[in-house]
Amino acid sequence: MKSVREMVAEANAVVAHAPAAELLDLNGAEGVTFVDLRDVRELEREGMIPGAFHCPRGMLEFWIDPESPYAKPQFQAGGRFVFYCASGWRSALSAKAAQEMGLEGVSHITDGFKGWKEAGGPVAERAKKDA
Repeated sequence: MKSVREMVAEANAVVAHAPAAELLDLNGAEGVTFVDLRDVRELEREGMIPGAFHCPRGMLEFWIDPESPYAKPQFQAGGRFVFYCASGWRSALSAKAAQEMGLEGVSHITDGFKGWKEAGGPVAERAKKDA
């Protein structure tokens, strides 16, 4: 059985990536979309990068595919996509999958949202939805 660590290492070998501290200046930049892959409960608990587009990991491929009934315009617009999760594992696997699907300009934050906060990146609150 291949381990998750091996899969993440394989993804990092073929996908552009950098620690959060090196990507802070991209926040709010024209043509750059930060894509938050975390579960909605993580966003509600910890916040998110201001202006990021939330794409639950389980919907990524469906939202990227322009032929899917679930396709999202954010992925059809082009530009640069910076994926992130809590610590960089889900984002590595997601960026690799997106790249394999043909999405261009894909990269990910190797130390995730944790690294973003540690580097002093801005954080926006995500409002909790009423039950």
